Amino acid sequence: MSNKVAIGERSAVKDTRDLEIKDAQLIFETVWANLLEEFGEDGIRFPNEIFWLNGAPGAGKGTQTDFITHFRDMTAKPIVVSDLLESPEAARMKDAGLMVGDREVTSLVLKKLLDSEYESGAVIDGYPRTKVQVECLKLLFNKVIQLRRNRLENGFKDVLKKFTFHIVVLFIDEAESIARQLLRGRRSMEHNEQVRTSGMGKIKELRKTDLSEEAARSRYNTFKEITYEALKSLREVFYYHFIDAHGSIPEVQGLIVKELRYQSSLELEGPTYDRLQTIPVASNIVIHARQELIRRLDDYERNHTELFKKVVVLIQTKFLPIVVKHAISGMAYINSESETFGDPKALAMLIDIFSERGYHAVVDIRRYQVPDKIDRDTFEIITRTKQCYRFRISFAGSEIRRGR
Repeated sequence: MSNKVAIGERSAVKDTRDLEIKDAQLIFETVWANLLEEFGEDGIRFPNEIFWLNGAPGAGKGTQTDFITHFRDMTAKPIVVSDLLESPEAARMKDAGLMVGDREVTSLVLKKLLDSEYESGAVIDGYPRTKVQVECLKLLFNKVIQLRRNRLENGFKDVLKKFTFHIVVLFIDEAESIARQLLRGRRSMEHNEQVRTSGMGKIKELRKTDLSEEAARSRYNTFKEITYEALKSLREVFYYHFIDAHGSIPEVQGLIVKELRYQSSLELEGPTYDRLQTIPVASNIVIHARQELIRRLDDYERNHTELFKKVVVLIQTKFLPIVVKHAISGMAYINSESETFGDPKALAMLIDIFSERGYHAVVDIRRYQVPDKIDRDTFEIITRTKQCYRFRISFAGSEIRRGR
């Protein structure tokens, strides 16, 4: 593959990604505006804990959805997206000529979550399934966290409790998925034959994918290439529970219990969580750190030109020669007694300059007494305070290839 082709492919992927994000933003803002209109801001109260469950075809989602609901002591039934798509509201959408796409599915799910019966928590079976829905989920989380923070700042501490998303993925490989789908089809046909013969029982719906190996494989590939790929992007955002579902039902449930109990042990209690809410998460600070750094440097140049110039000259003449000598280790300690650093802004400038250039700079101010003069009457030595600024400059050092 030529570099030109590779760059073109990366550009196409980026364009697609940007389009998905824009689509998600448009869809979510529309859905959120509709929720505000119907429920009002005070009426938007989502469950404190939501499990978003997905899995490969045949992984046992239906069984494990019920298990998680009972294990977490949730009082309401799981929300099954496929059932929502057969609801009267979905039927009205279809009658109005609307395609039940990402916007409609997102709207149905969020409105259902606002039912008071889900106050203790909810398990969602089958959402998100697309990259656009994944982006909508991120936007939902950020929106509710902001809503919660606003209410806390206004003194409504009990209005919204801690808000947690769990992503649960039940995974089996392609061969196992196809085998389970086809087995389910055979069992459903046997069951239906018994119902017809005995006249007792209820006919089970037969899925086309449970009757054809080719259809079963196609359904698995859709999950793997669309849903699973989209869900992986949530690993760094929410609690992510990847469950190996190849074992028996009790074995898989044992893995779920172990995973959720471990995660629960890492969660803060409500009052502790509220106490720490005023301290921003590191990842949120990092997002805007570069923009803030550039803003400060431009401000130094515009409004503190002379001091900024002095600091730059100091770095060029006093610091860089020492830094260069330590290029292999990537760590340099530099002492300075320059009066320039008597202005705290000069120290801030130095740290920001090094940061913008790719270094990490830390300063430690040390004060000590030095003899200044002798009192002629008492012969007492009078001292003065002297400041020494000790800088630690670190950066990626050189990797030396060593012979044998």
